[in-house]
Amino acid sequence: PGEVTAAGATRDFSDVKGQERAKRALEIAAAGRHHVLMVGPPGSGKSMLAARMPGILPPLSPVEALETSMVHSLSGLLTEGGISRSRPFREPHHTASMAAIVGGGRGAKPGEISLAHNGVLFMDEFPEFPRAVLETLRQPIETGEVVVARANAHMRYPCRFLLVAAANPCKCGYLTDPARACARVPACGEDYLGRISGPLMDRFDLRLEVPPVAYADLDLPATGEPSASIAARVATARARQTARFADLPEVRVNSEAEGALLEEIARPDSEGRTLLTRVAERFGLTARGYHRVLRVARTIADLDGSEAVQAPHIAEAVSYRITFQKAQ
Repeated sequence: PGEVTAAGATRDFSDVKGQERAKRALEIAAAGRHHVLMVGPPGSGKSMLAARMPGILPPLSPVEALETSMVHSLSGLLTEGGISRSRPFREPHHTASMAAIVGGGRGAKPGEISLAHNGVLFMDEFPEFPRAVLETLRQPIETGEVVVARANAHMRYPCRFLLVAAANPCKCGYLTDPARACARVPACGEDYLGRISGPLMDRFDLRLEVPPVAYADLDLPATGEPSASIAARVATARARQTARFADLPEVRVNSEAEGALLEEIARPDSEGRTLLTRVAERFGLTARGYHRVLRVARTIADLDGSEAVQAPHIAEAVSYRITFQKAQ
């Protein structure tokens, strides 16, 4: 009684046909709490993939369960004395107000970004959210907390969420389908994704195109890898991070490592550093982008059971970073 669980935990990745690259990206995201942007036409499975994220995340630790329960209690989502046992999965609609997303209103209650604390915040049709709402996400993504000020109330709430954003490639959704695309191709795609500002796009560690499901895959039975197998790898990678950051209570996962700490834990081997330097120069990676590649590479190495960050780990991390970027 009084427990709240995540419905997404009952949905299994084995139901998803094809989309192996997207599944891999979400595994990396879950392992290191890296933010993800998926771009693909309607029906490609973006929402289906996102809804299965809770099933591969590790259980809440006692501290996380307490944090999550406190936020949900303030919002009236828990009965008195209730406890949250599963990671939240929040899915606000793109018409939601600023107060609903960030927090506010009477009593300065937590918004969706805080209700997703320690869980997943899924924002479908990401470019359709008001620009002001999207830009407000930038600071909470960096700091893991948000200050809500309304009239006589001034509250600080935690919001360490894993952002999974999904978008069509253009307004009509069929940019890559010559038979169905509108007359404004390719400008419509650039304009549509251009609603996501550069600084906000910079905060997505993993960016990937989700293609239409091949007809050959549709004819196959849904016998993909089950969520339990993916979750086991994620749990092992998380355990490595827990041990790594045992003496650093403010850092729990690789995505939170910064500065000297990041350089220490994610220093690539010589081949990997050479590769990363070449990519940074060719694609004009920002300093933030460079460091985010290192964090993702560290997580990939953890999934690989490797103490060292090697060139293949850098290469895979880079492949998710340079999507939607043009070489300079």
